[in-house]
Amino acid sequence: MRLGKVSLLLLLLTLQACFIQPGGNKGINYSNLVFTAKVIRILDGDTMEVLYQDFPIKIRLAHIDCPEKRRSQPYGQKAKKALSDLCFGQLVEIQGQKYDRYKRLIAVVINHKKQIINQEMLKLGMAWHFKKYSTDLLYARLEITVRKNKVGLWQDSSAIAPWEWRKSKAPLPRK
Repeated sequence: MRLGKVSLLLLLLTLQACFIQPGGNKGINYSNLVFTAKVIRILDGDTMEVLYQDFPIKIRLAHIDCPEKRRSQPYGQKAKKALSDLCFGQLVEIQGQKYDRYKRLIAVVINHKKQIINQEMLKLGMAWHFKKYSTDLLYARLEITVRKNKVGLWQDSSAIAPWEWRKSKAPLPRK
């Protein structure tokens, strides 16, 4: 009898764990889900926060990596402004893919003008194609084109990729 109760308890705990999602969003898993939400905050050039069903969700733009705002990388503030100009305050379509280790939803975002924000950031020269996590050839071609045309950050011949910038800086203290 006791073994049956323990087994039942373990089963219930396992089932409950299957429905707990990053960010504590009432058990809704937004990965592999397309939904519309309002952009309520721009954190940096590749991260935003949206409001969906009264819950804030952090979104990390898929396929790209932007200059670091937090560690004062050149073009970090400009990338944040570019993202803000493309979508802040708008209802956008979110195409969720997966969660990263920081519990952000990795997604493709489309604004009210039907622009794919991830690609627009590359076209504006405000991002690198993040090849470590993306093999999408369109993003690779977009980066090659803007590099060649010296658009945005590519005007700086010594531009440092964000992943290299993060490596070269000492870790920031935890808040």
